[in-house]
Amino acid sequence: MVIRVEHEIHNRRLGRNIGVGLLLVGFIGIVFGLTVVKVLELGNAKQFETFDHVARPQIIPEGEGTE
Repeated sequence: MVIRVEHEIHNRRLGRNIGVGLLLVGFIGIVFGLTVVKVLELGNAKQFETFDHVARPQIIPEGEGTE
């Protein structure tokens, strides 16, 4: 036979855990949304390589100039 007594502190911890979980989900949603917007605004996938980084000439195929 299992004795199961719910103390008041268990309810407070549950509420706090749910709150922290919702904050984490919200933060992840914001980061994901910002990433999607950043990628969609670039338009051309080739620009994604050089958006935040230094352009590497060795990856640009021969005959293509800088745009």
